[in-house]
Amino acid sequence: MADLPPLREVIAKHGLSASKALGQNFLFDAQLLERIAAIPGDLDDKPVLEVGPGPGGLTRALLQAGARVSAIEMDRRCLPALAELSEAFPGQLTVIEGDAMKLDHGEIMGGEPFAVLSNLPYNVGTALFVRWLSGEDWPPQWTSLTLMFQREVAERIVAQPGTSAYGRLAVLAQWRAQAKLAMKVHRSAFTPPPKVMSAIVHVTPGDAPEGVSARVLERLTEAAFGQRRKMLRQSLKSVPGAVEALAGIGIEETRRAETVSVAEFVALARLLS
Repeated sequence: MADLPPLREVIAKHGLSASKALGQNFLFDAQLLERIAAIPGDLDDKPVLEVGPGPGGLTRALLQAGARVSAIEMDRRCLPALAELSEAFPGQLTVIEGDAMKLDHGEIMGGEPFAVLSNLPYNVGTALFVRWLSGEDWPPQWTSLTLMFQREVAERIVAQPGTSAYGRLAVLAQWRAQAKLAMKVHRSAFTPPPKVMSAIVHVTPGDAPEGVSARVLERLTEAAFGQRRKMLRQSLKSVPGAVEALAGIGIEETRRAETVSVAEFVALARLLS
């Protein structure tokens, strides 16, 4: 294991500060970072994708766990600190400068199955999550997602029907994958402390229900939760055939989206696919 200086010293040496524009909040607690790196299980010699490593706090924990890390970072200020980590762990860390929203993650990982672990920048976290869970190709190339979110977003991902947090993210995360809240993280763990609490969500892919188009399901949830206060007969008007299909699976058109279970959305999508 490489003998590394404390992360605070690294940040001071390189004159780094968290950028609000990039949604950055740095984690310094080595024990906490080790616990996060342990969530997906044994990472020894396993490929890992990390988005937004910043000065490399989580990166360090992943490398110490033996992972082969590909880290995407768009903040050029952080590259020298990451280069030092790469030297300390020869052959284990590849740093890609760029925007994770614009890059082909599968290509970066060389077609190999990989785990994703990231303290996601707040301003792109949800968009990246939706991207990893969308599309017709399933199972995905990633073997698990271990992601830090604002706690409110994390609770929306694992929410159950009938709750105010239940919505598009919950259906997207749960219809062909398992999502759980793995750990809550107090705002005081970050520098600077964000205004909100955080939590880590762990997602593993499951079997995709047969005969269901991901795009159809996405359109249904976009329409239903885009007007969540309205009855389904109104909110689903924009999806051809959806209102008429409700009766076919025993869903009353007077219900609202937050009462419709993941299984019911899947059944509706299957009829329309």
